[in-house]
Amino acid sequence: MPQKTAKNGMGSMKRVMIDKANARLVVVVSVAAFAAIFSLVAAKTLWSQAAYQGRVITSKQNALTQLQANSKAMDQLKPSYDAFVGTSTNAIGGNSLGSGPKDGDNAKIILDALPSKYDFPALATNIETLVNDQSVQLTSITGTDDEIAQSSNIDSPNPQSVEMPFQLSVSADYTKIQALVGAFEHSIRPIKIQTMSLAGTQDKISMTISATTYYQPSKSLKIRTEVVK
Repeated sequence: MPQKTAKNGMGSMKRVMIDKANARLVVVVSVAAFAAIFSLVAAKTLWSQAAYQGRVITSKQNALTQLQANSKAMDQLKPSYDAFVGTSTNAIGGNSLGSGPKDGDNAKIILDALPSKYDFPALATNIETLVNDQSVQLTSITGTDDEIAQSSNIDSPNPQSVEMPFQLSVSADYTKIQALVGAFEHSIRPIKIQTMSLAGTQDKISMTISATTYYQPSKSLKIRTEVVK
């Protein structure tokens, strides 16, 4: 009996030791599995962050390259612009420093040629000045003042020219009427004559025309931000 009891005790001890070893093995395997999973998740996160930072750096580098190119182009353009506006006689033969109908530097002449805002009263004034310069009697200038409707044409990155129709009636001798038509053709502001009717004698001709000029909203420069994904 004592020998059997001793054997049973030794067997119990072995089972306890095996159970402890199994428990330790489970803990070690669990810790190892957790460490492996954590390492994989951390590595994936770090890889994603590295890839994102790489895209951010690339985008910033592209923006910097474009900015440097724009700055270089501006430096090259400035001397040409200064020479363009610095001439004593402008593109239509006026004084660059004067204040007459044909005066002003070339930049002002270009801006006057295609205004950025719809302004029918200003157009009527310009046409009246053009007529008076040719010593032609002005009978009427008519058109539709469409300022409210045209107010929706705001500045944009790609502006398009907008028509401004008007009608004009004048009277003068043949030579002056001919000179007025030539003045319309050579006007710095684009004027397209669509219809023309003439009546009278060579000494006094009445002319009525329907014509169209234009304005163009300003080109906008919008600095935008970009979300890098």
